[in-house]
Amino acid sequence: MTKSKTPIWRSIQSSLTREIADGILVSGDKLPTEAELAIRFGVNRHTVRHALGAMAEDGLVHARRGAGVFVTGKPTDYPIGKRVRFHQNIRAAGQMPAKTRLQLATRRPSPREAKALQIEPDDQVHCYEGLSLADAVPIAIFRSIFPAERFPDLLEALDELDAVTAALKKCGLDDYTRISTRLTARLADATQAGHLRISQGAPILRSEGVNADSDGVPVEYGTTWFSGDRVTLTLRDDA
Repeated sequence: MTKSKTPIWRSIQSSLTREIADGILVSGDKLPTEAELAIRFGVNRHTVRHALGAMAEDGLVHARRGAGVFVTGKPTDYPIGKRVRFHQNIRAAGQMPAKTRLQLATRRPSPREAKALQIEPDDQVHCYEGLSLADAVPIAIFRSIFPAERFPDLLEALDELDAVTAALKKCGLDDYTRISTRLTARLADATQAGHLRISQGAPILRSEGVNADSDGVPVEYGTTWFSGDRVTLTLRDDA
């Protein structure tokens, strides 16, 4: 079965988004007109309009009636290093962080989760799922898995604080660091697209990571699906 090609409007969106990310277009800049972009990309104005509409949904551009389309911002820089802290990363990018909770539950681990956390298949884990937002725009879906035996009160702490670092600290873990990260490219399924407000089949980046305490014992196995057009991931070898 032949794979469907990327829609032309999506290629235009990606090209213009890269120019914003690279600083060729900056906040406040006016984009070329629809007619000029149609000539540049060899398409009709309707296709250009579709691409600009998707960028507006991502919060990258906005239209001013009678004036044109202007750059609002650029994809969020999101460093991934030994210490990955969502709120800290988003504030460092000059944006307001927020989370929307999707699930707090205790259950059996999947084989992959048990292996990552170095626990037995019959052990229990706490599962924390939600959406990460920057300036009220969803940029990622996350799922964090923790060993329930080590952190019996973690769900209550997460329910109260809604922040992993603060909740773990309340449960007795003062610090933790990333010991492994794996990045892969994916296409958004219907559920992911709905949560992230993107089109089904749009590019997303999946990050799998394991965080450990000072003794190297895993304390969290996390999977995050980032909207490909809203986030620039940077691998950083920090302390």
